[in-house]
Amino acid sequence: MNEGHQSPRVKILVGSKDISKLVNDRLVSVSLTDNRGFEADQLDITLDDSDGLLEIPPRGAVVSVSLGWADSGLVDKGQYTVDEVEHSGAPDQLTIRARSADLRAGLSVKKERSWHQTTVGAIVETIARQNKIRHKIGPDLAGQAIRHIDQTSESDASFLSRIAKMFDAIATVKDSSLLFMKAGQATTASGQPLGKVLITRQSGDSHRFGIADRGAYSGVKAAWQNTKTAKKETTTVKRKPRKKAGPGQGEVIQGADDNVKTLRHVYASKTNAERAAKAEWEKLQRGVAQFSITLAYGRPELFPELPASVSGFKPIIDQQDWIISRATHSLTDSGYTTALELEVKASEVDG
Repeated sequence: MNEGHQSPRVKILVGSKDISKLVNDRLVSVSLTDNRGFEADQLDITLDDSDGLLEIPPRGAVVSVSLGWADSGLVDKGQYTVDEVEHSGAPDQLTIRARSADLRAGLSVKKERSWHQTTVGAIVETIARQNKIRHKIGPDLAGQAIRHIDQTSESDASFLSRIAKMFDAIATVKDSSLLFMKAGQATTASGQPLGKVLITRQSGDSHRFGIADRGAYSGVKAAWQNTKTAKKETTTVKRKPRKKAGPGQGEVIQGADDNVKTLRHVYASKTNAERAAKAEWEKLQRGVAQFSITLAYGRPELFPELPASVSGFKPIIDQQDWIISRATHSLTDSGYTTALELEVKASEVDG
């Protein structure tokens, strides 16, 4: 199963205490799911407690994890905070569940405030500073203007996710850093391209591919309210689809115009309408095809947003530009595997 490689390895620290030997001696399984966005990454550790000697760890303990192989070294997979513990039997086992450490802090506290005449970069920087974490933001997003937006009974995590959706972006916390970047664009937060990884059929135990009708939508249309000439308030038409622009209103189309998806919201400005149409179009583009594969030989260096190419499958699969959307690393006494979910890499959309 491990293609001739040496044994898988896991290193686990609780606080500053290394408990790797204890874990390896009693290991039943380790599972680490790496998600995109503010969906918390999850770590599950199940240990053999048939002799009854294991202590139940306190909730709130910080666990650091590294995964890899004896011949190629370990890869740091970050820190997690214990929030669930379960003891079961027989045979007696202790299961420890931990989630991304940063998501338990101030980012989840609901707040009431308004933001005026600002930018995406300024909002991200302010929230990161208030939560005492580092931040990185894609250069094409930092200067995007926000004329006004309210944060009403909404956590910083939820608020940032909402802003990210406006720009078809990803907001997430990884390794104590708040990251804000374009979804599916395969770059670091500083705008540098991520290196593409190769996945072959020979490296996989199983795979699944699905494709939707690419012709279902050929474009996205968003209506906007021209405040200089409009006779009605925009709130009167916010939730109604508009097939034809009325007086004082305009429409923006992304993609072709023969089979267009119409956004129900009527936007306050042409800029906001263009932004929403482009974000929705890129989202539709990514959802056209999906691919999943379980790698027989676990690859700890793989994580969401990495671009990938695949080979050895059907031509329609091999010809796509893919991007990893989720990675689940699983280690048991029988080996170490990595299950990947991939989606089509978003292409640039003309403005």
